[in-house]
Amino acid sequence: MSAPTDDQKTARDAMLWIELLLRQFPELLDELAPAHHSPSAPPRDTPKPPAPAGRTHAERAEALRTEQLHGLTPSGPSTAPLRLHVSDAIRDITDGVVELDEAVHDRLRLPRPRRAQVAERLLRVAALLDRATGDTLLTEHIRDEVRRMARRCTRALGAAEPVVRIGGRCPWCDSVSLRALPARRAVLCVNPACRCADRDCDCRTDPAHRHAWSEGEWARLAAESGADLTELTGATADTADREVRR
Repeated sequence: MSAPTDDQKTARDAMLWIELLLRQFPELLDELAPAHHSPSAPPRDTPKPPAPAGRTHAERAEALRTEQLHGLTPSGPSTAPLRLHVSDAIRDITDGVVELDEAVHDRLRLPRPRRAQVAERLLRVAALLDRATGDTLLTEHIRDEVRRMARRCTRALGAAEPVVRIGGRCPWCDSVSLRALPARRAVLCVNPACRCADRDCDCRTDPAHRHAWSEGEWARLAAESGADLTELTGATADTADREVRR
């Protein structure tokens, strides 16, 4: 069996990001859903008061949709907190999925896709990945976009950023405290006492700041720390495999 091509690897990674987004996006929607019960709420067996006169079911549904999409609270009593960062993420991801679905169909010279919910559009893009393989620009675009949206979803849900330990010793403090942050494409030293020689670096004045190495500095970091450059590069790769295993 021949080894998978780069396009096939990219398509596989895109599929994993899509699966992650499909799993997390409903959780994001749930963040805006009103609480089912609270200690201050009436007992569960208490009959609900009638809906205000003059407001139709369609109007109430539209008010809830507005709240979910834009973080706006419909008029009337409510104890639900305003979650603007969640509604902003929902809107960004929803718009991004629509644009991606349409872009993939346009690139593959397919008819304009019909309107659908986020999950259906993502599944539609996933079903076209095999057809997109061979078009490097398209497969990379799909992977990059679904990765960006999955990351946005993860941040909005409050999940911690993945951190990967790498070998070698910090060139500044000589401790085994180098960590890779794949989502940021950066390596940093987590030793609170570490200070670098750069007078302009915030690690010298801000106790909460950690010296970081960007991608262009990894070869030099590997040479100075004794780390393996291949391992370092692999640890900083922002892949869905690592997210799925978390």
